[in-house]
Amino acid sequence: MASPRHSTERKRTCDVSNCDKEATRSVSGRKVEKAGISVSSEPSRNARLCKDHYREFKKKTKKDRALERLDW
Repeated sequence: MASPRHSTERKRTCDVSNCDKEATRSVSGRKVEKAGISVSSEPSRNARLCKDHYREFKKKTKKDRALERLDW
């Protein structure tokens, strides 16, 4: 029987350049590039981030996310 694509056996690494930690979150690659974090994969795809880089991403985009919430 084939294994599911979302199998927990396969560990994914962080897509940020020079980072080998395990990825925990997936975010739009374009948003990550816009935040100033260099991604080793294609920016048009989702970027997988480790816990530390996701925290950095959230800090850098805090103001933008607050403005998005006010717009609607």
